[in-house]
Amino acid sequence: MKEIAESEQISQKYLESIMAVLSKAGFVDAVHGKGGGYRLNRKPEEYTVGSILKLTEGSLSAVSCTTQGPAACSRSTCCQTKPMWDKLDRMIDSFFEGITLADLLKETKI
Repeated sequence: MKEIAESEQISQKYLESIMAVLSKAGFVDAVHGKGGGYRLNRKPEEYTVGSILKLTEGSLSAVSCTTQGPAACSRSTCCQTKPMWDKLDRMIDSFFEGITLADLLKETKI
């Protein structure tokens, strides 16, 4: 993880927190011992960027007013622009759900 943190210019502690979330959700398995680290427990084609971002970031909403649940905007029922933001959220979700880890690996090899 030290090598990845350095190459991506992020703190190792932040990377460790991301990996802990991914491990807890069953996206990766921790490998202990010499040469240990983390490994995917499924094929790269089975992971979407959207599922990873939603897990690690929480929401992909472009604006906070489209948030669901207790944090939802109190004006959402009368907001004239909410349909536009909802459409953008669907577009963002569709975009990221359409990209797999395998796709990213292919792009980096070009």
